[in-house]
Amino acid sequence: MVEVLKRLAEARGVTGNENEVRDIILELARPLADECYVDRIGNVIAKKKGSKGGRKVMIAAHMDEIGFIISRISDNGMLRFLPVGGIDQRILVSKRVLVGKDRVPGVIGVKAIHLQEPDERRKVINQKQMYIDIGARSREEAEKVVKIGDYASFDSDFVCFGDNKVKSKALDDRAGCSILLELLKDTYECDLYACFTVQEEIGLRGAEVAAYHIEPDLGLVVEGTTCADLPDVPDHLHTTRMGKGPAISFMDNSSIANKDLFKRMVKTAEDNSIPYQIKENVAGGNDAGRIQTSRSGVPTVVVSVPCRYIHSPSSVMDLDDFKNTHLLIQKFLKGVEA
Repeated sequence: MVEVLKRLAEARGVTGNENEVRDIILELARPLADECYVDRIGNVIAKKKGSKGGRKVMIAAHMDEIGFIISRISDNGMLRFLPVGGIDQRILVSKRVLVGKDRVPGVIGVKAIHLQEPDERRKVINQKQMYIDIGARSREEAEKVVKIGDYASFDSDFVCFGDNKVKSKALDDRAGCSILLELLKDTYECDLYACFTVQEEIGLRGAEVAAYHIEPDLGLVVEGTTCADLPDVPDHLHTTRMGKGPAISFMDNSSIANKDLFKRMVKTAEDNSIPYQIKENVAGGNDAGRIQTSRSGVPTVVVSVPCRYIHSPSSVMDLDDFKNTHLLIQKFLKGVEA
């Protein structure tokens, strides 16, 4: 699982440009599924027929990651850019990025602190004041390797460190994608539709299309979610805690968990002695928001892997949480009757 996670996390897949991630998932999912295809919006849907069939379970994780798109090339060769997805502007300065299909290396820059006015130094620098420096001396030189509309992603390696921790970009939600691939190796009574969705970060668009097409009887979303268990953050704002197991959501800004599914997920964890926690904050949203409201409605539940520093080039995750999330969902699916 960890090897697959590393491969997926290091692949580039900014929202709307998930091709590289999709190709890896197709390669790995096709041998495991009875049917595997790409729909019109770009989702990968892998169907695993149940031993008894009938009931359709949609399990979703999104392929896309936050990043940038080039909006203008300046006369001096610097690239102006726009964020794709929710990004904290405080983390951007001096970060390394890769631009376009040729992975042109660049650095996000801004006016040096020595040249800033005193009031500028006290404020968060706005993304509109930043640029990507690819080492070009002119617009013409830059246009040889980059064009307007090219995507840029964080340049970040997957690293194992500390006490069973990993750091990487895009753990939200390549962690979920890795778990879905592992789940496809098993068999269940129900028909399983593993959906690797696109464009979650800008409005849950892929999940809406997939759910409309599949018409599932229930939906399960696997996410990477906020973990803020840091020294200067009050306990009630931790949301989740690293090392305490998968986080089961009762509600967020996009959906409310089906009460029966929520209780069954908790009971599954307790019956199988799997550590778990309840997500304590309702901030954020995920694909469940669109699955839940598809057609005449779909009961949904969300299980997430806690990730520190989410939506950054250096998110951190505990591998035990990652593996226990897979185990919990596997046991839950085994209990879903046809």
